[in-house]
Formats: sequence, C-alpha cells, structure tokens
Amino acid sequence: MYKPNKLGTKHFLSSADLSKDEILYIFELALAFKENNLELNLKNKVLGLIFDKSSTRTRVSFQVAMSRIGGNTIDLNPSTSQIGRGEPIKDTARVLSRYCDVLAIRTFDQEIIKEYAKWSSKPVINALTDLEHPCQALADFLTIKEEFGNYNDVLLTFIGDGNNVANSLIICGAILGIKLRIACPKGFEPNCKTLSKMCGIDIENVLEIYHDPIEAVKGANVLYTDVWSSMGEENKKDEKDKIFKGFTINNTLVSRTQKDSIILHCLPAYRDREITDEVIDSSQSRIFNQAENRMYAQQALLACLLS
Repeated sequence: MYKPNKLGTKHFLSSADLSKDEILYIFELALAFKENNLELNLKNKVLGLIFDKSSTRTRVSFQVAMSRIGGNTIDLNPSTSQIGRGEPIKDTARVLSRYCDVLAIRTFDQEIIKEYAKWSSKPVINALTDLEHPCQALADFLTIKEEFGNYNDVLLTFIGDGNNVANSLIICGAILGIKLRIACPKGFEPNCKTLSKMCGIDIENVLEIYHDPIEAVKGANVLYTDVWSSMGEENKKDEKDKIFKGFTINNTLVSRTQKDSIILHCLPAYRDREITDEVIDSSQSRIFNQAENRMYAQQALLACLLS
C-alpha cells in the first residue's frame, strides 16, 4: 500500500503553509488519484467538518475525497451542536481532536481557524475563511497544470474583488512562480503587505494590479473570476454590482487573450454578472474540470496530512 510523504506543516491554514515542492507533490498525487493509478486505504480515519458558512463543492468534495481514501466524515453542524451555543474553541478543539483525525473548518475570521489549530492535536484544514481559500487554489493550479503541463510563461489574470480567492491565488501563484494580474475597481485591490508577510515573498514585485480589465487580459493564458459579493456581503450586493460594472468576463475580453486561453471560476457563479452565460459554457471553459479537481486535490492533501 502506497504511503504518501508527510508535509512540513501539521496544519493547512494558508497557501503559504506549503513549499513549491510540496504543492507539486500534492498535484502529482492528485493526478494519480484522478487517473486511478493510486490506491490508499486510511481505514477508520475520520474527518470532522465544521462549516459556519454554507457550502456545496467544498463540503461534498471533502466528503467524497475522504471516502475514496477509506475514511469517514462527520458533519459537525454548528446549528445542531454546542459549537453554535458558544462553547469556547479551545474546549471544542481539544475534544474533537480526540474523536477525529483531521478537521476541515469553513468560517469567517482567520483568527478563528488559527485558534482551532492552536488547541487541536490533529491537523486543521482551512476550508475557507474571509482571508483565504487555499484548498480552492490547489484545485485551480492543478487545473492549470493539467492544461499547460507546467507554469512556464503562463499568465493568469483574475478579474474581480481582491477577496479570499484572489488572496490564495496570489500566494500560491507566487510560490509556484506564475505571472499574475489582478483587475479590479479602485479600492478593491488585495492587501499586498499582508500577503507578502504571510508568504515571505514581496508580492508587489510579482503581481500587477490593473483597473482596466481590457488591458489586464491582453496575452493572458488563464482568465479567472469570482462573485463580486462574497458570503457575508449580501447587504453590499447592489452597491458592488454598480461599482464592478464593466468587469464582466465576456467574449470581448476573451478575444483579447491567447488563443489557447482557458476560463476558470470557483463557483457558484452569477451568470451574466461577473461572467456571461456563453463564456461559462464555451469550449474554453474549464470551470467544471476545476470543480472536479477540488476532490482530487483534497484527496491528496488529506492523504499527506494523515500519513
């Protein structure tokens, strides 16, 4: 039975927790799982899911990934557990880490997941916070690797808010050495100082910020977007829709990219808002491959953390 390499980190709270070699190794495992070239049986291992935010792809992909490596999953819904009644995280984490072998947590502030990691004796995975979405970034760059083979001369342009998805793309992309551009309205740029501190790379030297999406997409190999209003920003939706007008990925923008360019979106998508219907369903779209790759990337991540 294959035994995956251990990672240099106990927890996966940020894309910055992994080295370039570790990310590429996870991709190697993920593709082996995808191609049915690798079997692993982590019998009796249990993944605990704590989701303070709604989820489709993250929840299901983690459950299926854990099942496919022989483990089980327990859904610790805060609304039906003592977590939702205000039990201190340090108590919850210490108890759950005696029951479960790994915890995947989807929550709001990054400090919440850091607190879980502080008190848990078992690995903690960031399944999304307001600051980062590192598991999504693994699937994103796995999809890009599948398409282009490597990251040499690949230019990725993200169009939209400088949100958690953008942050993880920037950090993971900087580690892998990919060229990155962010196109957003003024005032919605990612916090380069915070990201530089997190990953130990001067982000301002590897990232280009644009406020004109037409200029930002020129020569791009990958176009990526996300919803303009993230979870928890529902009250800002109408305002942000007006501010982001003109930042929709449509056929006009796609026509200015490289001929072999691909389109990504982490989903769920508001069709004809941040991306048009025809682009999502076009031959250049890899959006549903990308969604599928969440499962394989997390399968590989879990295998490494539980090895």
